[in-house]
Amino acid sequence: MGLLAAEAGRTIDDGLSEVREAVDFCRYYAQQARAGFAVKRLPGPTGEVNELSLHGRGVFACISPWNFPVAIFTGQAVAALVAGNAVVAKPAEQTPLVAAQVVRWAHAAGVPGDVLQLLPGVGAVGAQLVGDTRVSGVAFTGGTDTARHIQRSLAERDGPIVPLIAETGGLNCMLVDATALPEQVVDDVIISAFQSAGQRCSALRVMYLQADIADRVLEMLAGAMAELRLGDPSEFATDIGPLIDLAARQTLERHAERMDSEGRLVAACEAPADGKGGYFFPPRVYEIERLEQLEREVFGPILHVIRYRVEELPQVYEAINASGYGLTLGVHSRIDGFAREVFQATRVGNTYINRNMVGAIVGVNSFGGQGLSGTGPKAGGPHCLPRFATEKTRTDNVVAKGGNTQLFNLEEE
Repeated sequence: MGLLAAEAGRTIDDGLSEVREAVDFCRYYAQQARAGFAVKRLPGPTGEVNELSLHGRGVFACISPWNFPVAIFTGQAVAALVAGNAVVAKPAEQTPLVAAQVVRWAHAAGVPGDVLQLLPGVGAVGAQLVGDTRVSGVAFTGGTDTARHIQRSLAERDGPIVPLIAETGGLNCMLVDATALPEQVVDDVIISAFQSAGQRCSALRVMYLQADIADRVLEMLAGAMAELRLGDPSEFATDIGPLIDLAARQTLERHAERMDSEGRLVAACEAPADGKGGYFFPPRVYEIERLEQLEREVFGPILHVIRYRVEELPQVYEAINASGYGLTLGVHSRIDGFAREVFQATRVGNTYINRNMVGAIVGVNSFGGQGLSGTGPKAGGPHCLPRFATEKTRTDNVVAKGGNTQLFNLEEE
């Protein structure tokens, strides 16, 4: 957790959640492998035995991001390993020290060094790895543009067609109707939009707020933001740490300049005191007119608010689906029918009702999106491991053994 704070700017709470999630991945995938990789007998004609079994594909390239350098790095590698593959793990160039520590512990726990290998480096290293024909599969978590490059690189390779398991970003929305509890909404918005300095693929980016309660909720949200403390992530009192690097801050500053002209600034936090170190960007809330104003994911603590009226809900659903992203979505309402309507009308991987939108728990909230947000299967879910494996079926005509044809074990003979 100390290394996470120093290298990735993760707060103590964030670090604790990451360690827990990494442990959960290890235990859950081990449990899933024991249950799912056993040989399965399939029904067939009388006198015939059919067995289905799963086997490793070969070498998996696991390319992980800097925003979850322990949890996602571990989850990818463990899933590939337990499915019977060797792994070349390529961490983000911003967090190689955390990755090295995780691999060191894995080797100490008994994972052979030639089965799990660390390959740190810049993005070109990952591109070289993906283009190597000895790689039998790729697991990637990161930006949508990078995922497209990997997809094209794999398609251009000679040899077998290999799977790409990708989890990318999201233009994640929350719909809040007039029946929602404002206090709960504000608490969950603060966590969803600003925890980890908004550097989560699942983070809330756009809140659709019913016009009837918008002024009150925004006033409460501004008050809650005024209490947030930015600073050294290794201090327990810190709520929000720094961004990962200067480039991330510059991207957010450019977007904020655009929003200053296209939107209305609702609230902003204070910058941390001088001398705290790191690249800080105080959280901000802008009110905008429509979702189409956002062309892509804005990876940081900027929340956009759009007011809507009940009769406009069909257009809201259409805008969310038209964005092409489909990672997380939130609903705050005391009307169960409305929550179900939102779930059915939107093409999103994870919908969270009357709670925050981040912090998916392995084995409980299996995580992953669709469209521009990923290929599936969901990480930490029951359908994940088979994607890392290949299937083989053995059909045996046992009747023939007792008839004219005798099967011999050549080694014994």
